[in-house]
Amino acid sequence: MPRLRWLMIGLCMAANAINYIDRANLAVAAPSMSKELGLDATDMGLILSGFFWTYAIMQLPFGYVADRVGARLSLVVAVVWWSACTALTAAGRGFLSLLGLRMLLGIGEAGAYPSFAKVAASWFPRGERSFASSIFDSGSRVGSALAIPLVSWVIATLGWRESFIVTGVLGFVWAVFWMWLYREPENHPKVSPEELARLRAAQDRPKTVDAADAQNQVPWLSLFRYRTVWGMMAGFFCLNFVIYFFITWFPTYLVKARGFSLAELGTLGSLPALASIPAGWLGGFASDALYRRGWSLTAARKTCLVGGMLMSSVITLSIIAPNVYVALLCFAVAYGSLAFTAASIWALPGDVAPTPAHVASIGGIQNFASNVAGIVTTTFTGIMLTVTQGSFVIPLVVAGGFCLLGAFIYLFVVGEIAPLPVRDARVPALRPEAAR
Repeated sequence: MPRLRWLMIGLCMAANAINYIDRANLAVAAPSMSKELGLDATDMGLILSGFFWTYAIMQLPFGYVADRVGARLSLVVAVVWWSACTALTAAGRGFLSLLGLRMLLGIGEAGAYPSFAKVAASWFPRGERSFASSIFDSGSRVGSALAIPLVSWVIATLGWRESFIVTGVLGFVWAVFWMWLYREPENHPKVSPEELARLRAAQDRPKTVDAADAQNQVPWLSLFRYRTVWGMMAGFFCLNFVIYFFITWFPTYLVKARGFSLAELGTLGSLPALASIPAGWLGGFASDALYRRGWSLTAARKTCLVGGMLMSSVITLSIIAPNVYVALLCFAVAYGSLAFTAASIWALPGDVAPTPAHVASIGGIQNFASNVAGIVTTTFTGIMLTVTQGSFVIPLVVAGGFCLLGAFIYLFVVGEIAPLPVRDARVPALRPEAAR
């Protein structure tokens, strides 16, 4: 296999870390911004959710575009766009301007995960794809963990407006390295024909690789005819309902419910995100290891998907935690279990795509549904805090319920983990073999 594949997935991990630093910046800055601009919990919940409206919707076209133009171009456009919007957030003056900038940020960041999934499917064989996915997906936890101390330090030193400028610059630096280093395996001068042949043989790729030809065989809209695609959408919705609590409301929970100072927020508050990084790698390694040891791909992926979702339901136990350290342990186990699950989730687009020209499209479709959860989580939590005068009990109970529901969906709704059949993609109704 080409050794360069680790550099390529490492660049994706770095982009994802920047993605989540920029995304989490507002959550960390929320207490300071709310005080200065006079925003209540409902206002901040709507501002936080504004990102997810555009982010979710734009997953669909971005996935399609990434399959047509390639990850090299789609990802650099996305990073430059969201970095500019992050820096411009420093100019926000109130509810409407912050909401608008947050929605623009969502448009750019929508191109990240579909492009990452395409890179993993292009550069990695099936037996390493889940671990590769865990590496780029761990960038989200690295970014979340770095965002709390980094943004907290910049806010304490310079101010909340300056924190958006500092984090926005990171993406422009990354874009230079990406355009310099990234190529598809077929076009990379350091990948020999022998390495390329071994890689493609290990991927069991369908013969159809031309994007235009593949779209004629399996039109984009026909992807919604598969039961497995709908199961992937619903299961990922459940996981992200909980993930986005950590990204958006978790810092506020620590400050309001547990009395954290800004310094404690930047240290103890980052522990769940830090714990989730190795947990995600373990999830990717475990899924691939089971497959390489002779398990079917379905058994290997579903064991990690279902087990991780079940374990993440311990988030609800934080409600009865006798002290902050037990609560942080519950959050760390929950976040780690979600990361463990996510590695297999992001391997699925490459596993089930009917052709290589549909990987990013399926990744975008499942990520669209998952980020509708971001809209629900942020808005629902904000409303519950307003109604209950700051209690997090209801949001945390509901989060645990979604973890259990997600385990059920991945076990019973998602079908066999195998390339979806091309020949039945355009039939007017689902046939049994097309319902996977």
